[in-house]
Amino acid sequence: MFIKIGIDLGTANSIVYLTNKGIVINEPTVVAVDELSKKILAVGREAKDMIGKTPGDIRIYRPLREGVIADYQATLALLRYFLNKIKYPKFLKPLLIISVPAGITSTERKAVVDASLEGGAGEVHPIREPILAALGADIPISAPFGNMIVNIGGGTTEISVISLGGIVAWDSIRIAGDKFDESIKDYLRKKHNLAVGERTSELIKIQVGSAILLKNNTELIMGVNGIDMLTGLPRAVKITASDVAEALQRDLREIVSGIKKVLANTPPELIADIMEKGIVLSGGGALLRNLDSLIYQHTGVPVIIAEDPLYAVARGTGKIIEKIDMYRRIILSQR
Repeated sequence: MFIKIGIDLGTANSIVYLTNKGIVINEPTVVAVDELSKKILAVGREAKDMIGKTPGDIRIYRPLREGVIADYQATLALLRYFLNKIKYPKFLKPLLIISVPAGITSTERKAVVDASLEGGAGEVHPIREPILAALGADIPISAPFGNMIVNIGGGTTEISVISLGGIVAWDSIRIAGDKFDESIKDYLRKKHNLAVGERTSELIKIQVGSAILLKNNTELIMGVNGIDMLTGLPRAVKITASDVAEALQRDLREIVSGIKKVLANTPPELIADIMEKGIVLSGGGALLRNLDSLIYQHTGVPVIIAEDPLYAVARGTGKIIEKIDMYRRIILSQR
């Protein structure tokens, strides 16, 4: 028996796919560390639940930045945690397919491989995120046609044109879900003198977030509790979808500019295919309301949101591990 596991190792969330079972783990890519002893106290959802509630000597942070390892030991703890949660005979060293950014360097790639092997894997194959997202979105990437995928994760937005199983043109932008949350926090601070935490800004994005201002969009309203920066006392305000759209305008312009840049660097033959098939959005950021309409307005290219976009990369790892011989060429090309 040979265990095969796929991991979408994301900046904000990590998703684990197991052969014949599908997605078995979906947890935040977060660790809690005791700053005095340097001991890791909690990992995943348990660590995220501690955000904003810990004393000064306990630090909550994400060990990945922009999709690459920023803290090796914390990432190692995450990988061990995920592998230990999967019930399989521990004497079997699993084959691991793991997502990495399109622009990963050889040093960063080695860090992912080393951490995975040390964490318990027997064989590790890092695959670039756009390839996995496209597979997970049911795009026929091996065909001689141009396909554009825009994967908006937690730390980066990966924009790629794929043909014949390879990436023809791409760009990686350090603006994605985490930056959206930060922009919402900044907006509330500047416009309402209200300080809110990371979890509150994320909740605002999910519940009333929108990419464009629509006349009939004001029905999306959310009450937000925070600290008044002038008095230091608790205060509540109401936030609308229009407020969120205003807060995100600069970030969304950067993403649209990145898409235009990749389109400009794509061969004309493949552009014709993209105009016909459309741009596919994946990742958690694809769930932002009206983002597809915003991109269409600025590019003139149809936009399709992948089914369950948050899980596209994880499903892509699953497709490879379920039919690893079929995708052997893609695996080898990623080295």
